[in-house]
Amino acid sequence: MGEFEARWDDSVMEEVERAERPRAADERTTLAGFLQFHRDTLALKCEGLTAEQLGRKAVPPSELSLLGLVRHLADVERGWFRNVIAGEGVPLRGGTGSARSMGFDVEETEVAEAEVEEAFAVWREECERSRAIVAAAESLDVIGVHRTGPVSLRYVLAHMIEEYARHNGHADLLRELIDGTTGE
Repeated sequence: MGEFEARWDDSVMEEVERAERPRAADERTTLAGFLQFHRDTLALKCEGLTAEQLGRKAVPPSELSLLGLVRHLADVERGWFRNVIAGEGVPLRGGTGSARSMGFDVEETEVAEAEVEEAFAVWREECERSRAIVAAAESLDVIGVHRTGPVSLRYVLAHMIEEYARHNGHADLLRELIDGTTGE
């Protein structure tokens, strides 16, 4: 399913291939396919940028950067799939800030290539674990425990599509401001 693979070479990511959205599939395949499409879209928004560009907060006074979005979405994957659905209770990596700012805090000056590689490696790892949790679930009716109450895997998949879609809109604007690149 269009697994995001990246290799950093002089701070430039290789070409990203986006998964096709399923047009006639069962519910799990459709939801997982749309989520993967949005994951791939985020990778496309980051494709070809330097570490400095990925860390740039292009819309002052906002703290958003593409690198911050990648870090945030790694924690969102970790929180919803590993903690809520799988009940692992692992700490989030973004720190103890508010949910809105968690992971977004990127020191814009001198963003190192290693820092970018680590952020993308963590994100890819969390996406892989999320896919494994979805694949292993008995059904979409599996119930996880969120601080607000019980939620189904179906709800989590729909919420994750919503989360990526919202942040991909942010990523699209950030990318356009960084280098003028636009597109789906």
